[in-house]
Amino acid sequence: MTLLRVENLHTHFATPRGAARGVDGVSFRVEEGETLAIVGESGCGKSVTALSLMGLIRQPGYHPQGQVWFQGQDLLAMSEDDRRRLRGNQISMIFQEPMTALNPVFTIGQQLAEPLRLHRGMDAFTARLQGQEILGHLGMPDPERVWKAYPHQLSGGMRQRAMIAMAFACRPRLLIADEPTTALDVTVQAQILHLIRTLQQETGMGLVLITHDLGVVNQMADRVMVMYSGKGVEEGSREQVLGQPMHPYTRGLLASIPRGGGGPLNMIPGRVAPATEFPDSCRFAPRCSQAGERCAQTEPGLFTSAEASRAAAADHRAACFLYDPVQPLAPREDAPAAPPVQVPDPFRSSQAGPLLVVENLTAHFPIRKGFLRKETGRVRAVDGVSFSLEAGRTLALVGESGCGKTTLALSLLRLTPEARGRVVFQGSAVLDLPESHLRPLRRSMQVIFQDPYAALNPRFMIGEIVGEGLRTHEPGLTPAQFQQRVEEALAEVGLPPQAAQRYPHEFSGGQRQRVAIARALVLRPSFLVLDEPSSALDVSVQAQILNLLKDLQERHRLAYLFITHDLGVVRHLAHDVAVMYLGRVVEHGPAERVFASPVHPYTQSLLAAQPSLTLRREGPPPLMGDVPSPSDPPPGCPFHPRCALLAAQAQAPWAPRCRGEYPPERNAAGGGPANITHGVRCWGE
Repeated sequence: MTLLRVENLHTHFATPRGAARGVDGVSFRVEEGETLAIVGESGCGKSVTALSLMGLIRQPGYHPQGQVWFQGQDLLAMSEDDRRRLRGNQISMIFQEPMTALNPVFTIGQQLAEPLRLHRGMDAFTARLQGQEILGHLGMPDPERVWKAYPHQLSGGMRQRAMIAMAFACRPRLLIADEPTTALDVTVQAQILHLIRTLQQETGMGLVLITHDLGVVNQMADRVMVMYSGKGVEEGSREQVLGQPMHPYTRGLLASIPRGGGGPLNMIPGRVAPATEFPDSCRFAPRCSQAGERCAQTEPGLFTSAEASRAAAADHRAACFLYDPVQPLAPREDAPAAPPVQVPDPFRSSQAGPLLVVENLTAHFPIRKGFLRKETGRVRAVDGVSFSLEAGRTLALVGESGCGKTTLALSLLRLTPEARGRVVFQGSAVLDLPESHLRPLRRSMQVIFQDPYAALNPRFMIGEIVGEGLRTHEPGLTPAQFQQRVEEALAEVGLPPQAAQRYPHEFSGGQRQRVAIARALVLRPSFLVLDEPSSALDVSVQAQILNLLKDLQERHRLAYLFITHDLGVVRHLAHDVAVMYLGRVVEHGPAERVFASPVHPYTQSLLAAQPSLTLRREGPPPLMGDVPSPSDPPPGCPFHPRCALLAAQAQAPWAPRCRGEYPPERNAAGGGPANITHGVRCWGE
């Protein structure tokens, strides 16, 4: 039975430059229990499509054409009161950016209880029990504490799970998920995807999944629609679109995915045109190596390939003249790759030996209760971490949300007052320096935060945001020099000079992340902390950013601390990997060795949970359970309550030590502890 049917949907926005055609003629359907994945780059209209389905388009937006039928009702023709009764009840949405979707002045519990009380008529006590149960199902550690917390008190991944809980609360018939797992680590992502599949099987819920992670598409989707410049350019089953892509744009997206090996990633040249400048011809033609004269003059309809017709797969179609049955476009060889981006020389580090040395770094936060604010315990967010990082190398820091990765990074930058230990950067002891001596180091130590919207000042134009560091560290620049440096930084991340005159809310999530990266690069640092810098980017832009970061590193010996849950990105970019669990590093070593021969059960679980384009996992996620609270960690090895190795070998001689004694570091390659290159902390054999 068809749950949702969209016919010729148009969503336009009135602007001084004319109508911005965010969605410009999209049609699709969703059956009960079916998952439709919508993929494409930032700015192609995916999120605007989702907001249109929810009836959340406000002035200056409008719908000049189209119909959206949900269970026999046209959502666009409904009154606002009728739509409000459906939203959060029969139709729910998971928004892309949890920090902007959650109300900062209400607790998570108040916001999660709202749909339960409004649509299900629950009293406060029942809504609390139901809400905390949902949080527990989503892998939220300590649901009772989270219920009382405000959004700013949670990590990015925890905020995302709280928002997912609100969408699931009333068990909707249709769920619209806009990048629902962007901020989640791979194990929680596996749990969320497994939970969504379970709900679909139990209730027949339909799912519209918007994502740039094609591994997640392979994991979840029944059918796929590829969007470009407000239109659907290819549609078909998951097997057809991912296995036998027709449109050159789809093939370009698939070729942009990091697959290991370390070489330059494929990039789609150019960028998506602004919605006010869409041509009346093929919109992908300016970026397409297969384009001919006809493509620049006429807009193609949806054609079925000859192979699909012979296989009776008429539902696999692409908007490309290559498949025109009357006058097909002759294919030609791919055009040469775009030349590398030219960037100004950053300041090079002349530091001999490691650029950064960290020894026994800790960050313990006091827990205070009562009128006298008496300390009753401590949160051991970072609990004795040591490593070194040389210029020109990348250390990837991986692990689940709540394991201390971001706190570790902020401690290195001296943005966490509770940090203790030894951090030496370019010969200076960062944690011991007087505040007045920190400024010269700040320009060399830059950070790109996880949430681009929260990190950008909404009152500043992009030019001011990107150039803010220049005004602080290079006040002698003339206005012309300042503008030139800002435009160079924007060009490095694929944004036009005109972007400097716009505000953050005028950009998509991926474009805002590029602005955040430009702001960090403009000062030409020698060390970058990258906290999930590509999590909000689609695969083609991610390829551009990763190629840019790799190129800058190779030419100027930049050092990166790369925090991510995308192990495909780690394979491509990192030289070394450190796996964190509950504030400690449980395994570290060269990236190729850790990926080829993971030793710690936690590392093995992370690798097993990573979505893949070659494997469609139907069973339960490899790792279940929650990360324990850092205020009350388990005795012994903190991973032992979730350890599959311990569960399988509970009678082994080493098993009792797992529950009572933290394991020392040993050399996973064999031999003594001296000069450990692949270290692991595990009692198992």
